[in-house]
Amino acid sequence: MVKPIEQLTITDDFMFGAVMRDPKLLKPLLEMILGVKIQRIEYPELQKTLNERYTSKSIRLDVYVADEVGTVYNVEIQTSDKKHLPRRTRYYQGMIDLHILEKGEDYTALQRSFVIFICIYDPFGQGRWVYTFENLCRENPAIALRDGATKAILNTKGSVGEISEDMKSLLRYMEGSAPDNDYTRMLDQAVKEVRSDDKWRREYMVLVERDRENRRLGERRIKVSQARAFRNDFSPEQLAKITFFPPYMLKKVLDTIDAHPDWDDEKIAETIDFE
Repeated sequence: MVKPIEQLTITDDFMFGAVMRDPKLLKPLLEMILGVKIQRIEYPELQKTLNERYTSKSIRLDVYVADEVGTVYNVEIQTSDKKHLPRRTRYYQGMIDLHILEKGEDYTALQRSFVIFICIYDPFGQGRWVYTFENLCRENPAIALRDGATKAILNTKGSVGEISEDMKSLLRYMEGSAPDNDYTRMLDQAVKEVRSDDKWRREYMVLVERDRENRRLGERRIKVSQARAFRNDFSPEQLAKITFFPPYMLKKVLDTIDAHPDWDDEKIAETIDFE
């Protein structure tokens, strides 16, 4: 069930992306997490969608920015325990690199990048506040690959490791505690402003409806795929039960498949009027 905007917190994707559009909030967040000083950050496109060239799969990044030297930062909130989190970071990294190289640049132009996940659970069960990953040689961990890619995963439920008090305050706030320092109070105030702003309310409703339509499209694409795969194995009546298409709609889908053999399932799902 979709939350009304009044119930969104900093750990909701939309709210996090909205609040972090303010560089006065995003810049100290990155500096706090990575222990670096950043002079300036640029927003190529927040809530950026990266589409893979060869499939229909896409990802929408919560926060996607670059600094004054071209280092790319992607910051995400993860609220539910996803067993595939490591592969998710790999996929995000690949999509970021692909986007950069799509501009026609040689691979040597790839800038340093950070994929940062803030998890409202402990993804590795070790109790650490922060898990940082870079590519090292298995035979000799002293040898770093130095490919410029770093993945940092923060755990709001951590207790192990040395982090600053400001970082602890941030993670406690994201865990649901009241703000207790200047930065978290600024975040909390920004959350309240987004909740009450008509512009943000309209943008949130557009995003919610777009996500609903994408889910509907995904469901229809699966049904079209089933109709294509099993059309020769079952009667029309049986196939209608398998796909949950009414008979007239199933006929429309099969006729479209026959008429356009070069169309994939998604194009058919997008083209047919299912009303």
